[in-house]
Amino acid sequence: MKTKVIPEEVTAKGVDVNKSDKADKKHKHTQLKWLIGSTVVFVLLNVLAWKSTPFCDFYQKWIYPLWAQTYGRVTSLLPFSFGELLIAIAVFGIPLSLIVMIVLLIIKKGRRRKVARIFGFIYGWILVFILGTETLNCFVLYHTSTFEKLNDISTEEHTHEELEALGYRIVSQVNVLSKKVQRDEDGRFVLTADTDDTARDAIEGLEEEFVNFGGYEVHPKPIYCSFFMSQMDLMGIYFPFSMEANYNTDMYKAKLPNTICHELAHTKGFIREEEANFIAFVACDRCENVDYRYSGYLSALTYVRNEIFEYCDEETMVEFDNAICDEVWADIDGNRAYWESVEEAEDTVFESESVSEVSEKAMETSLQANGVEDGLESYCRMVDLMLNYYGEHKFVGEE
Repeated sequence: MKTKVIPEEVTAKGVDVNKSDKADKKHKHTQLKWLIGSTVVFVLLNVLAWKSTPFCDFYQKWIYPLWAQTYGRVTSLLPFSFGELLIAIAVFGIPLSLIVMIVLLIIKKGRRRKVARIFGFIYGWILVFILGTETLNCFVLYHTSTFEKLNDISTEEHTHEELEALGYRIVSQVNVLSKKVQRDEDGRFVLTADTDDTARDAIEGLEEEFVNFGGYEVHPKPIYCSFFMSQMDLMGIYFPFSMEANYNTDMYKAKLPNTICHELAHTKGFIREEEANFIAFVACDRCENVDYRYSGYLSALTYVRNEIFEYCDEETMVEFDNAICDEVWADIDGNRAYWESVEEAEDTVFESESVSEVSEKAMETSLQANGVEDGLESYCRMVDLMLNYYGEHKFVGEE
């Protein structure tokens, strides 16, 4: 039998190598159990979400708000987008860590297994964090009851005449509001409202009528790399792994207040895009700030106009567009000009068209993977919500 020789310097310090090895193995096994256990729990939660709408409704009402009160409150304290920082770390840090791992595997010949284990656990915990935050703050919420069902809003179908009537109601309101906002020398919208407290107050104001509102409101945050966000055709984004409502600072400002309210709607547990669109409009319409009210109507006009133009003849198109005043057209054209400038931008790190295509496919895939069969087209379903809700309610300021 061979006897292991223990260096004198080790025995002099009174270290028991066998105990140390046992402790290391126990720690490794414990960490592996936690990794596997956490993964299993999150997978089971996703399975349960697909199988049980009542569970998702309970989760949305009672459990999800706890994350906003705790984790969301902590990330809101940061003056920058924590989600954007995490993405930057992932984009640059993970490739760098892979290089470091490869180098260590080459030079640490006698400790390669330990190096591989350490990096394996690091990547494992990163994946569990992503799976966990996406599950708890996003995936489960896709399978709740619809906003209509939760708030007893009708889901009946409507005629083209009713859609056009809604369109003209929106045009009437947006025309009036367009003359109350500040404009530059070119006649285009100038944002004078803040992008934090007013938006939070607007969303908070929905608590008295709609379910699952109230509680802590996270602070919306600008994205530092907003031009890249524009290349992805994004005006705002909700990061489940940081519980933040983020917005594009480069976008045409007339659409910004509505965008911020849309992302804040996601932080209240309403993940479906058409519902966030509807919530953003109602919040803007009831807001006392004219910039927010105008932004809400301008965004709603785009969706309703597109729905009308899906079926109507050219005469109806011309008649509808002629009802829109010049000030509103100045902002429609300004918004269109901005997105065209992004597409035509040169000397960029990535080609805008390629980034846009990848982003669109990724969003389409993500939505469909979460049970939204019509993908990006689901955004337009906010018109159905508006038809059902505003068939019985008036807009603020409407006689």
